[in-house]
Amino acid sequence: MEHLLAALRAVAEPTRLRLVTLCARGELTVSELTQILGQSQPRVSRHLKLLCAAGLLDRFREGSWVFYRLSQSSPTSTLARQLVAACDETDPTLALDLQRLSAIKRQRADLASAYFRENAAQWHRIRSLYVDEREVEAALIAIVAAAGPRDLLDIGTGTGRMLEILAPHAARALGIDQSREMLSVARVNLERAGLQNASVRLGDMYQLALPDASFDAVVVHQVLHYADRPAAAIAEAARVLRPGGVFVLVDFAPHALEFLREEHAHRRLGFSDAEVAEWCRAAGLDPAVPQRLPGDPLTVVIWTAHRPAANSTVARNLREASPAALLEGELH
Repeated sequence: MEHLLAALRAVAEPTRLRLVTLCARGELTVSELTQILGQSQPRVSRHLKLLCAAGLLDRFREGSWVFYRLSQSSPTSTLARQLVAACDETDPTLALDLQRLSAIKRQRADLASAYFRENAAQWHRIRSLYVDEREVEAALIAIVAAAGPRDLLDIGTGTGRMLEILAPHAARALGIDQSREMLSVARVNLERAGLQNASVRLGDMYQLALPDASFDAVVVHQVLHYADRPAAAIAEAARVLRPGGVFVLVDFAPHALEFLREEHAHRRLGFSDAEVAEWCRAAGLDPAVPQRLPGDPLTVVIWTAHRPAANSTVARNLREASPAALLEGELH
């Protein structure tokens, strides 16, 4: 009971309740929260310290940045979610906070989009500076080929490289990306490769315009470190995965290369095995042992997780229910 009382006391203050509401909508830095609230950084930091001590917020550091988010697994995390749900978003103060938060998220998206636009033509060259893609690609092909998917989804397809190497191991493959410039490059690459079963579409990884349980394999390759809400992106990927399907995430292990954030718009400096496993379980997936590909200075990790298999009748019905328009005409 004491921890609940402590949490209630911590949040029983207007600014702290606003902070909890904001941090429920994404991972935010102190400077971003200061900008939204219009208060001094020391004052905001004091409020955040109290909320973390009460178990309402989680705090984690990445290089010189510190992020805050709504608690995921503390004894008071359920209370935190209930408090957020009880808040009236039409309240003038909260409405203004959320409006400013939207502006910050648009600014982040604009920065990432600008980077993609500027580097679309040389994306492969930039990635090759950090990791040997041939080794990563060989491991990915082995995973996908073993799964034998009928329908494969590549989220954040970029130049379409994952589709080039993985589409031959699936009946149909779809790539989603939010950058029209990237999709233009991807279409050229897919046409050059003669891949008739692969196509791309403009889309948002947080809100995929795709039916539930419509793919046997979902790949997210070197995309999550740009994500404002990585857990939400994984949850959305899991939503479109069929029972028995495989989710494959490729990204960096935790590192301290700040220039990737400053010069290349990386939002996160890698991910730990524990947090990826936690996100997968929260999305209803069973994580497997990750595969590590050490590099200098970055290490690439391939995390896999599976959607628990339904009985054969349910799985077959899900396959048959997949709209033909999605798998045929609309994919092109």
